[in-house]
Amino acid sequence: MAHVVVLGAGLGGTIMAYELREGLAGQHRVSVVNNGSHYSFVPSNPWVAVGWRDRQAVEIDLAPVLARRKIGFHPQGAKRVHPVERTVELNDGSTLAYDYLVIATGPELAFDEIEGLGPEHNTQSVCHVDHALKARTAFDALVAKPGPVVIGAVQGASCFGPAYEFTFILDKALRDARVRDRVPMTFVTSEPYIGHLGLDGVGDTKGLLESEMRQHHIKWICNAKVEKVEPGTMFVQELADDGSVRQAHELPHAYAMMLPAFRGVAAVRGIEGLTNPRGFILVDKHQRNPAFPEIFAVGVCVAIPPIGKTPVPVGVPKTGFMIESMVTATARNISRLVEGKQPDAQGTWNAVCLADFGDSGVAFVAQPQIPPRNVNWSSSGKWVHTAKVGFEKYFLHKIRAGKSEPFYERLALQALGIDKLKQIKV
Repeated sequence: MAHVVVLGAGLGGTIMAYELREGLAGQHRVSVVNNGSHYSFVPSNPWVAVGWRDRQAVEIDLAPVLARRKIGFHPQGAKRVHPVERTVELNDGSTLAYDYLVIATGPELAFDEIEGLGPEHNTQSVCHVDHALKARTAFDALVAKPGPVVIGAVQGASCFGPAYEFTFILDKALRDARVRDRVPMTFVTSEPYIGHLGLDGVGDTKGLLESEMRQHHIKWICNAKVEKVEPGTMFVQELADDGSVRQAHELPHAYAMMLPAFRGVAAVRGIEGLTNPRGFILVDKHQRNPAFPEIFAVGVCVAIPPIGKTPVPVGVPKTGFMIESMVTATARNISRLVEGKQPDAQGTWNAVCLADFGDSGVAFVAQPQIPPRNVNWSSSGKWVHTAKVGFEKYFLHKIRAGKSEPFYERLALQALGIDKLKQIKV
């Protein structure tokens, strides 16, 4: 009998547990370790931050769902992984042994790397539902007393989509409140150009997003390095292509939301052979760690090198469908190992993204996410907003139902030619 432990119950970890339970025979155990018992749909956080959603609408209590699926649950969270001993030390002092471990923790948010950054200091965040709720309070204050806004992503950030989404969602919310005319907006990003997204663009994301910025009267600064954030002022260096300082900016703000850089969580950070210097998990083409082959990793915690050199450090995002392809590959590979076979599945790392702008949006498909690509497409329109709302409802339904991929989702993806796994040769 094998025991597979999944560390983390976010987008990747929850679906990972469901797919393992579906793929492994009943005598094998599947357990989930998470800080707390709730799953939160992170893509909805920009809506939470302007009051379009509340916590109850985007959270699900996992305990009854996992119990129904016969998946063990440890909501006390992990303190440290011990790969040599094949155990996970939990925060209550207990220990959980595993035969196979899937790390799906997501990241730690590195607010402390920039003075004054983060919800405990001088900027807001939409990375966590608690942050989004705090940002909602700050939004209400902005509506009551309008002033300049700064939104974006700092140096080393790898998740740019939510920054663009929140920029346009905030624009829409301020227009609805009839105060947009008193709120100058500036987008500040470490990307070398608008629409880079950490992926060197997808289709014409540069043209699409620049056009949207102009139409919504939003100024932007690229190649931006945030020096520090004081109450009411953000200090930014705009770098030239050679890395020299082109211009220094002191940006006044009544409201600021800046996405931070990510690093690996404390439970795994600094384990030789398991992580890179930032604490992200090293994996091979089968999502398997070379030093500890009984450990796999999926999601934002996976180490992926940058697309190319940029004046300001820019990371690579791990988008939702890309993560699901990692999950499906990992589930198959662990099932094969349990059966005494070798891993053979590789995730496609395809990306299918819907960026909501409040009343419109931008969608893109990148196959694979990292160039060069077989498919490199982007489009914009009001349909994207409708599709994003529909996807939110559908994905939360999947989590509540304890399903990883209902048959109709599989059929739809196949019809569109979007696969989670590279072709497996038998």
